[in-house]
Amino acid sequence: MSENNDKPVFLIEKLYVKDLSLEVPGAPGVFGQKGAPQIEITMNNTAQALKDGFYEVLVKATVTAKIEDVTLFLVEASQAGVFQIRNLSDDPLEMTLGIAAPNIIFPYLRETISDAVSKAGFPPVLLQPMNFEAVYRARKEGQATPESSEATKH
Repeated sequence: MSENNDKPVFLIEKLYVKDLSLEVPGAPGVFGQKGAPQIEITMNNTAQALKDGFYEVLVKATVTAKIEDVTLFLVEASQAGVFQIRNLSDDPLEMTLGIAAPNIIFPYLRETISDAVSKAGFPPVLLQPMNFEAVYRARKEGQATPESSEATKH
């Protein structure tokens, strides 16, 4: 019976939208703006211990669309998950919280952002895949991470 207690455990307990904010400050006038908007996307992820082998992992994205100095929309979403993780030493636990869990959460965040932007009356914004391993490694090395903050034009 003790054999089963020593095996690593990684379970998804809950995935949820923790926070969602959408602003269309110039509506309805912004819907008449001509030209391709500049889309700026910033992302980050965090993890915190809850209790007895449970952890909350959060992936947050902020998407801003502008044409020149006019903000079309601003959406900020925090997608989270509660994971049960047991019998992992420090390094594997940190990697699980920094890489594996955010990779599970990211598709849900991508859908949340896309849906919010669409419901605001704009074409959906599809977040490009995120390299959470590169972000994790850069954090471990104490470097700034270009992957955690990206600016793109669409």
